Amino acid sequence: MPVTESNDQNQQLPATVPPTKEPRRPRTWPLWLVCLILLAGLVALGLWSWQQWQNQQQLQQSLEHVTQMNSQLDKRLNQGSSSQSDRLESLETTLREQQQTLSEQQRQIDHAARELLDAGNRTRTDWLLAEAEYLMRIANQRLVIEKDIRGALAALKSADDVLRETDDIGVYPVREQLAREILALRSVNDVDRTGLYLQLEAARDTVTQLTDRALTDKAPDFSSNGQDRDNTETAEDSSPLSRAWERTKSSLSNVVSIRRLDEPVKPLLSPDQSAWARLNLQLMLEQAELAVLRGHENLYQQALDKALDSLNTWYDNSKNRIEALKNSLAELKARDINPELPDISRSLTLLKGRIAGRHANNEAPMNGGEENSEDSQDDSGSEDDAS
Repeated sequence: MPVTESNDQNQQLPATVPPTKEPRRPRTWPLWLVCLILLAGLVALGLWSWQQWQNQQQLQQSLEHVTQMNSQLDKRLNQGSSSQSDRLESLETTLREQQQTLSEQQRQIDHAARELLDAGNRTRTDWLLAEAEYLMRIANQRLVIEKDIRGALAALKSADDVLRETDDIGVYPVREQLAREILALRSVNDVDRTGLYLQLEAARDTVTQLTDRALTDKAPDFSSNGQDRDNTETAEDSSPLSRAWERTKSSLSNVVSIRRLDEPVKPLLSPDQSAWARLNLQLMLEQAELAVLRGHENLYQQALDKALDSLNTWYDNSKNRIEALKNSLAELKARDINPELPDISRSLTLLKGRIAGRHANNEAPMNGGEENSEDSQDDSGSEDDAS
Protein backbone atom coordinates (compact mmCIF):
# COMPACT_ATOMS: atom_id res chain seq x y z
CA MET A 1 0.00 0.00 0.00
CA PRO A 2 2.48 2.52 0.64
CA VAL A 3 4.34 1.71 -2.51
CA THR A 4 1.40 2.32 -4.58
CA GLU A 5 0.82 5.65 -2.98
CA SER A 6 4.29 6.84 -3.83
CA ASN A 7 4.00 5.78 -7.37
CA ASP A 8 0.77 7.58 -7.67
CA GLN A 9 2.31 10.63 -6.32
CA ASN A 10 5.22 10.35 -8.72
CA GLN A 11 2.84 9.98 -11.53
CA GLN A 12 0.97 13.02 -10.51
CA LEU A 13 4.13 15.26 -10.32
CA PRO A 14 4.93 17.46 -13.27
CA ALA A 15 7.69 16.63 -15.60
CA THR A 16 11.11 17.86 -14.64
CA VAL A 17 12.50 20.70 -16.67
CA PRO A 18 16.23 20.72 -17.29
CA PRO A 19 18.07 23.64 -15.60
CA THR A 20 18.84 26.58 -17.77
CA LYS A 21 22.04 28.68 -17.45
CA GLU A 22 21.60 31.95 -15.42
CA PRO A 23 23.12 35.17 -16.83
CA ARG A 24 26.34 36.39 -15.23
CA ARG A 25 26.09 39.19 -12.71
CA PRO A 26 28.38 42.25 -13.21
CA ARG A 27 31.40 42.50 -10.89
CA THR A 28 30.91 45.40 -8.35
CA TRP A 29 33.82 44.81 -6.05
CA PRO A 30 36.21 47.10 -7.95
CA LEU A 31 33.76 49.92 -7.43
CA TRP A 32 33.55 49.16 -3.76
CA LEU A 33 37.28 49.02 -3.60
CA VAL A 34 37.55 52.41 -5.25
CA CYS A 35 34.95 53.78 -2.81
CA LEU A 36 36.84 52.35 0.11
CA ILE A 37 40.07 53.84 -1.21
CA LEU A 38 38.38 57.23 -1.68
CA LEU A 39 36.87 57.02 1.80
CA ALA A 40 40.23 56.11 3.27
CA GLY A 41 41.80 59.02 1.37
CA LEU A 42 39.13 61.41 2.63
CA VAL A 43 39.65 60.20 6.17
CA ALA A 44 43.37 60.49 5.78
CA LEU A 45 42.97 63.97 4.27
CA GLY A 46 40.69 65.01 7.16
CA LEU A 47 43.15 63.67 9.68
CA TRP A 48 45.99 65.45 7.93
CA SER A 49 43.99 68.69 7.77
CA TRP A 50 43.12 68.43 11.47
CA GLN A 51 46.76 67.78 12.31
CA GLN A 52 47.81 70.74 10.20
CA TRP A 53 45.24 72.95 11.95
CA GLN A 54 46.52 71.76 15.32
CA ASN A 55 50.07 72.53 14.21
CA GLN A 56 48.98 75.96 13.01
CA GLN A 57 47.29 76.67 16.34
CA GLN A 58 50.43 75.60 18.16
CA LEU A 59 52.52 77.75 15.86
CA GLN A 60 50.23 80.73 16.44
CA GLN A 61 50.39 80.23 20.21
CA SER A 62 54.15 79.93 20.00
CA LEU A 63 54.25 83.08 17.89
CA GLU A 64 52.12 84.98 20.41
CA HIS A 65 54.33 83.74 23.22
CA VAL A 66 57.42 84.81 21.31
CA THR A 67 55.80 88.21 20.67
CA GLN A 68 55.05 88.62 24.37
CA MET A 69 58.58 87.62 25.22
CA ASN A 70 59.90 90.14 22.69
CA SER A 71 57.75 92.91 24.16
CA GLN A 72 58.90 92.04 27.67
CA LEU A 73 62.48 91.98 26.48
CA ASP A 74 61.96 95.35 24.78
CA LYS A 75 60.53 96.78 27.99
CA ARG A 76 63.42 95.42 29.99
CA LEU A 77 65.86 96.75 27.45
CA ASN A 78 64.19 100.18 27.54
CA GLN A 79 64.19 100.19 31.31
CA GLY A 80 67.79 99.06 31.37
CA SER A 81 68.77 101.69 28.83
CA SER A 82 66.90 104.45 30.70
CA SER A 83 68.45 103.39 34.01
CA GLN A 84 71.84 103.21 32.36
CA SER A 85 71.32 106.66 30.81
CA ASP A 86 70.28 108.02 34.22
CA ARG A 87 73.32 106.45 35.78
CA LEU A 88 75.50 107.87 33.04
CA GLU A 89 73.99 111.32 33.52
CA SER A 90 74.48 111.12 37.29
CA LEU A 91 78.04 109.95 36.75
CA GLU A 92 78.66 112.78 34.30
CA THR A 93 77.17 115.28 36.75
CA THR A 94 79.34 113.88 39.53
CA LEU A 95 82.38 114.05 37.30
CA ARG A 96 81.62 117.65 36.38
CA GLU A 97 81.17 118.58 40.02
CA GLN A 98 84.39 116.84 40.93
CA GLN A 99 86.18 118.60 38.09
CA GLN A 100 84.83 121.93 39.25
CA THR A 101 85.87 121.14 42.80
CA LEU A 102 89.30 120.11 41.64
CA SER A 103 89.67 123.24 39.51
CA GLU A 104 88.53 125.41 42.40
CA GLN A 105 90.93 123.69 44.77
CA GLN A 106 93.68 124.11 42.19
CA ARG A 107 92.92 127.82 41.97
CA GLN A 108 92.93 128.10 45.74
CA ILE A 109 96.23 126.26 45.91
CA ASP A 110 97.71 128.50 43.23
CA HIS A 111 96.42 131.59 44.99
CA ALA A 112 97.78 130.38 48.33
CA ALA A 113 101.12 129.58 46.69
CA ARG A 114 101.27 133.05 45.14
CA GLU A 115 100.40 134.62 48.45
CA LEU A 116 103.09 132.59 50.17
CA LEU A 117 105.60 133.62 47.55
CA ASP A 118 104.51 137.22 47.84
CA ALA A 119 104.69 136.98 51.62
CA GLY A 120 108.20 135.58 51.38
CA ASN A 121 109.26 138.35 49.02
CA ARG A 122 107.64 141.15 51.02
CA THR A 123 109.68 143.47 53.13
CA ARG A 124 108.80 145.42 56.24
CA THR A 125 107.75 148.36 54.09
CA ASP A 126 105.24 146.19 52.23
CA TRP A 127 103.69 145.02 55.47
CA LEU A 128 103.44 148.58 56.75
CA LEU A 129 101.80 149.72 53.52
CA ALA A 130 99.28 146.86 53.78
CA GLU A 131 98.51 147.83 57.37
CA ALA A 132 98.02 151.47 56.36
CA GLU A 133 95.69 150.38 53.54
CA TYR A 134 93.63 148.36 56.00
CA LEU A 135 93.32 151.33 58.36
CA MET A 136 92.24 153.59 55.51
CA ARG A 137 89.58 151.09 54.49
CA ILE A 138 88.30 151.03 58.07
CA ALA A 139 88.20 154.85 58.10
CA ASN A 140 86.15 154.99 54.90
CA GLN A 141 83.72 152.36 56.17
CA ARG A 142 83.27 154.15 59.49
CA LEU A 143 82.60 157.46 57.78
CA VAL A 144 80.38 156.32 54.92
CA ILE A 145 78.37 153.54 56.58
CA GLU A 146 78.32 154.40 60.29
CA LYS A 147 78.77 158.22 60.03
CA ASP A 148 81.39 157.86 62.75
CA ILE A 149 83.63 160.90 62.42
CA ARG A 150 85.72 160.14 65.50
CA GLY A 151 86.39 156.57 64.43
CA ALA A 152 87.33 157.63 60.90
CA LEU A 153 89.62 160.37 62.22
CA ALA A 154 91.35 157.94 64.59
CA ALA A 155 91.85 155.40 61.80
CA LEU A 156 93.36 158.04 59.47
CA LYS A 157 95.73 159.21 62.21
CA SER A 158 96.85 155.63 62.81
CA ALA A 159 97.41 155.14 59.07
CA ASP A 160 99.53 158.30 58.95
CA ASP A 161 101.60 157.05 61.91
CA VAL A 162 102.16 153.73 60.12
CA LEU A 163 103.22 155.46 56.90
CA ARG A 164 105.63 157.59 58.87
CA GLU A 165 107.55 154.46 59.88
CA THR A 166 108.11 153.36 56.27
CA ASP A 167 111.26 154.13 54.33
CA ASP A 168 109.41 154.46 51.03
CA ILE A 169 109.68 157.89 49.45
CA GLY A 170 106.67 157.22 47.22
CA VAL A 171 104.23 157.56 50.13
CA TYR A 172 104.78 161.32 50.33
CA PRO A 173 101.71 162.15 48.14
CA VAL A 174 99.66 159.74 50.23
CA ARG A 175 100.62 161.42 53.50
CA GLU A 176 99.97 164.82 51.98
CA GLN A 177 96.43 163.78 51.03
CA LEU A 178 95.98 162.19 54.45
CA ALA A 179 96.83 165.50 56.12
CA ARG A 180 94.17 167.26 54.07
CA GLU A 181 91.55 164.65 54.88
CA ILE A 182 92.37 164.72 58.60
CA LEU A 183 91.99 168.49 58.61
CA ALA A 184 88.67 168.21 56.74
CA LEU A 185 87.37 165.72 59.31
CA ARG A 186 88.42 167.94 62.20
CA SER A 187 86.47 170.83 60.71
CA VAL A 188 83.24 168.82 60.76
CA ASN A 189 81.10 169.04 63.88
CA ASP A 190 80.98 165.60 65.41
CA VAL A 191 77.56 164.15 66.11
CA ASP A 192 77.25 162.37 69.42
CA ARG A 193 74.72 159.83 68.24
CA THR A 194 75.00 157.79 71.40
CA GLY A 195 74.29 160.85 73.54
CA LEU A 196 71.34 161.87 71.39
CA TYR A 197 69.92 158.37 71.54
CA LEU A 198 70.25 158.27 75.33
CA GLN A 199 68.57 161.67 75.68
CA LEU A 200 65.67 160.52 73.52
CA GLU A 201 65.44 157.34 75.56
CA ALA A 202 65.29 159.41 78.75
CA ALA A 203 62.48 161.47 77.19
CA ARG A 204 60.61 158.24 76.40
CA ASP A 205 60.95 157.15 80.02
CA THR A 206 59.57 160.52 81.12
CA VAL A 207 56.57 160.09 78.81
CA THR A 208 55.83 156.64 80.25
CA GLN A 209 55.73 158.20 83.72
CA LEU A 210 53.18 160.85 82.75
CA THR A 211 49.78 160.39 84.36
CA ASP A 212 46.35 161.73 83.51
CA ARG A 213 46.95 164.67 85.84
CA ALA A 214 49.50 166.02 83.38
CA LEU A 215 46.86 166.26 80.67
CA THR A 216 45.45 169.69 79.99
CA ASP A 217 41.79 170.53 80.71
CA LYS A 218 40.20 170.16 77.33
CA ALA A 219 36.89 171.69 78.28
CA PRO A 220 36.32 174.60 80.64
CA ASP A 221 34.33 173.99 83.78
CA PHE A 222 31.08 175.89 83.45
CA SER A 223 29.49 174.56 86.59
CA SER A 224 27.38 177.12 88.42
CA ASN A 225 27.41 175.44 91.80
CA GLY A 226 28.78 178.49 93.54
CA GLN A 227 26.22 180.79 91.96
CA ASP A 228 23.40 178.39 92.83
CA ARG A 229 24.72 178.15 96.36
CA ASP A 230 24.75 181.93 96.69
CA ASN A 231 21.27 182.17 95.25
CA THR A 232 20.07 179.55 97.71
CA GLU A 233 21.63 181.39 100.65
CA THR A 234 20.05 184.67 99.59
CA ALA A 235 16.76 182.95 98.95
CA GLU A 236 16.64 181.59 102.47
CA ASP A 237 16.96 185.09 103.88
CA SER A 238 14.34 186.64 101.59
CA SER A 239 10.57 186.51 101.62
CA PRO A 240 8.55 183.59 100.20
CA LEU A 241 7.68 185.60 97.13
CA SER A 242 11.32 186.31 96.40
CA ARG A 243 12.18 182.71 97.05
CA ALA A 244 9.57 181.62 94.51
CA TRP A 245 10.96 184.08 91.99
CA GLU A 246 14.47 182.75 92.54
CA ARG A 247 13.27 179.18 92.06
CA THR A 248 11.59 180.17 88.82
CA LYS A 249 14.77 181.84 87.60
CA SER A 250 16.87 178.81 88.51
CA SER A 251 14.51 176.46 86.68
CA LEU A 252 14.59 178.71 83.62
CA SER A 253 18.39 178.89 83.79
CA ASN A 254 18.54 175.10 83.79
CA VAL A 255 16.36 175.00 80.67
CA VAL A 256 18.22 177.72 78.74
CA SER A 257 21.93 178.32 79.36
CA ILE A 258 23.88 181.17 77.76
CA ARG A 259 27.65 181.01 78.08
CA ARG A 260 30.37 183.22 76.68
CA LEU A 261 33.55 181.47 75.59
CA ASP A 262 36.79 183.18 74.66
CA GLU A 263 38.42 179.93 73.43
CA PRO A 264 37.06 177.00 71.39
CA VAL A 265 35.63 174.17 73.42
CA LYS A 266 37.60 170.90 73.31
CA PRO A 267 36.16 167.58 74.45
CA LEU A 268 37.42 165.90 77.55
CA LEU A 269 39.85 163.00 77.02
CA SER A 270 38.77 159.53 77.95
CA PRO A 271 41.25 157.13 79.62
CA ASP A 272 41.73 155.35 76.30
CA GLN A 273 42.46 158.64 74.54
CA SER A 274 44.99 159.66 77.20
CA ALA A 275 46.76 156.30 76.82
CA TRP A 276 46.71 156.83 73.05
CA ALA A 277 48.32 160.26 73.49
CA ARG A 278 51.17 158.77 75.55
CA LEU A 279 51.64 155.92 73.07
CA ASN A 280 51.69 158.32 70.13
CA LEU A 281 54.31 160.46 71.83
CA GLN A 282 56.44 157.39 72.56
CA LEU A 283 56.23 156.29 68.94
CA MET A 284 57.37 159.71 67.75
CA LEU A 285 60.38 159.55 70.06
CA GLU A 286 61.24 156.01 68.90
CA GLN A 287 61.09 157.24 65.32
CA ALA A 288 63.47 160.05 66.24
CA GLU A 289 65.85 157.51 67.81
CA LEU A 290 65.85 155.43 64.65
CA ALA A 291 66.50 158.54 62.56
CA VAL A 292 69.48 159.42 64.79
CA LEU A 293 71.03 156.00 64.34
CA ARG A 294 70.57 156.08 60.56
CA GLY A 295 71.41 159.74 60.07
CA HIS A 296 68.08 160.78 58.46
CA GLU A 297 67.79 164.49 59.14
CA ASN A 298 64.30 165.00 57.68
CA LEU A 299 62.80 162.07 59.54
CA TYR A 300 64.42 163.26 62.77
CA GLN A 301 63.00 166.77 62.44
CA GLN A 302 59.53 165.52 61.52
CA ALA A 303 59.39 163.11 64.46
CA LEU A 304 60.39 165.80 66.96
CA ASP A 305 57.95 168.32 65.46
CA LYS A 306 55.12 165.80 65.89
CA ALA A 307 56.23 165.09 69.44
CA LEU A 308 56.22 168.82 70.31
CA ASP A 309 52.80 169.27 68.72
CA SER A 310 51.46 166.38 70.81
CA LEU A 311 52.83 167.94 73.98
CA ASN A 312 51.31 171.33 73.16
CA THR A 313 47.95 169.80 72.24
CA TRP A 314 47.35 167.21 74.93
CA TYR A 315 49.45 168.15 77.95
CA ASP A 316 49.45 171.02 80.41
CA ASN A 317 52.42 173.30 79.75
CA SER A 318 52.29 174.69 83.26
CA LYS A 319 53.57 171.42 84.66
CA ASN A 320 57.31 171.45 85.36
CA ARG A 321 57.85 168.00 83.89
CA ILE A 322 56.03 168.92 80.67
CA GLU A 323 57.97 172.17 80.38
CA ALA A 324 61.30 170.37 80.91
CA LEU A 325 60.37 167.74 78.36
CA LYS A 326 59.45 170.40 75.79
CA ASN A 327 62.71 172.28 76.35
CA SER A 328 64.69 169.05 76.00
CA LEU A 329 62.96 168.11 72.75
CA ALA A 330 63.42 171.64 71.37
CA GLU A 331 67.14 171.47 72.19
CA LEU A 332 67.42 168.06 70.52
CA LYS A 333 65.58 169.38 67.49
CA ALA A 334 68.19 172.10 67.05
CA ARG A 335 70.95 169.48 66.71
CA ASP A 336 72.34 168.65 63.27
CA ILE A 337 72.54 164.87 63.02
CA ASN A 338 73.66 164.65 59.40
CA PRO A 339 76.48 167.13 58.69
CA GLU A 340 78.13 167.23 55.29
CA LEU A 341 80.96 164.71 55.32
CA PRO A 342 84.16 165.12 53.30
CA ASP A 343 85.53 162.56 50.85
CA ILE A 344 88.46 160.65 52.34
CA SER A 345 88.87 158.02 49.64
CA ARG A 346 91.54 159.89 47.66
CA SER A 347 94.37 158.87 49.97
CA LEU A 348 93.30 155.21 49.78
CA THR A 349 93.36 155.36 45.98
CA LEU A 350 96.88 156.85 46.00
CA LEU A 351 98.11 154.19 48.41
CA LYS A 352 96.66 151.39 46.27
CA GLY A 353 98.47 152.79 43.25
CA ARG A 354 101.73 152.93 45.18
CA ILE A 355 101.38 149.31 46.37
CA ALA A 356 100.60 148.14 42.83
CA GLY A 357 103.66 149.99 41.56
CA ARG A 358 105.88 148.30 44.15
CA HIS A 359 104.53 144.86 43.21
CA ALA A 360 105.14 145.57 39.53
CA ASN A 361 108.72 146.65 40.28
CA ASN A 362 109.31 143.52 42.35
CA GLU A 363 107.97 141.22 39.65
CA ALA A 364 109.98 142.85 36.86
CA PRO A 365 113.41 141.81 38.24
CA MET A 366 112.15 138.27 38.82
CA ASN A 367 110.94 137.99 35.24
CA GLY A 368 114.19 139.52 33.98
CA GLY A 369 116.22 137.02 36.00
CA GLU A 370 114.23 134.13 34.54
CA GLU A 371 114.82 135.45 31.02
CA ASN A 372 118.52 135.89 31.73
CA SER A 373 118.75 132.32 33.03
CA GLU A 374 116.99 131.03 29.91
CA ASP A 375 119.37 133.06 27.72
CA SER A 376 122.37 131.69 29.60
CA GLN A 377 121.04 128.15 29.15
CA ASP A 378 120.64 128.78 25.42
CA ASP A 379 124.15 130.19 25.20
CA SER A 380 125.62 127.21 27.07
CA GLY A 381 123.72 124.87 24.77
CA SER A 382 125.07 126.61 21.67
CA GLU A 383 128.60 126.46 23.06
CA ASP A 384 128.24 122.72 23.66
CA ASP A 385 127.05 122.26 20.11
CA ALA A 386 130.00 124.24 18.79
CA SER A 387 132.43 122.19 20.82
